[in-house]
Amino acid sequence: MLYLWLKAIHVIAVIAWMAGMLYLPRLFVYHANAEIGSKQSETFKVMERRLLRAIINPAMAVTWVLGLWLAYDSGFFVSGWLHAKLALVLAMSALHGFYSRWMKDFAADRNTHSAKFYRIMNEVPTVLMIAIVCLVIVKPF
Repeated sequence: MLYLWLKAIHVIAVIAWMAGMLYLPRLFVYHANAEIGSKQSETFKVMERRLLRAIINPAMAVTWVLGLWLAYDSGFFVSGWLHAKLALVLAMSALHGFYSRWMKDFAADRNTHSAKFYRIMNEVPTVLMIAIVCLVIVKPF
C-alpha cells in the first residue's frame, strides 16, 4: 500500500513540476516584452521567483526522490526504457536549470533573449514530457 501512495505522490509532483515548467517560460515571453524597471517587469520578477521557489523546485525534488525510490523498489533499473526515461528526465532537469538561470537574469535586468526565444523554449518541456510518458506507459524496450 505504501508503494501506491508514494506512486500517487510522485505523479502529483510530476504534474506540479510540468505545470511550472510550462508556465514559467510563458511568463518569460511576457516579461521579455516589458520595459525594464516598469511595474509590469517588477511584477513578473515576483511571479517568476515565487513559481520557481514555491512550486517548481520542490516538485522537481519530490519527483526525483520518489521516482528513484519507486524504480529501485520495482526493480526497473535493469530496464532499457527506464534508462531512456532517466536520460530525458535529466534533460528536463537541465532545462529547469536554464529556466532558473534566465529567471535570475530577468531579476537582475540582464535578459538577453527575445520573446520568440522563450516561446520556442516553452515547447521543449512538452516534447520531453510526451516522450517520458510514452516510455513509462508503453515500456518499448
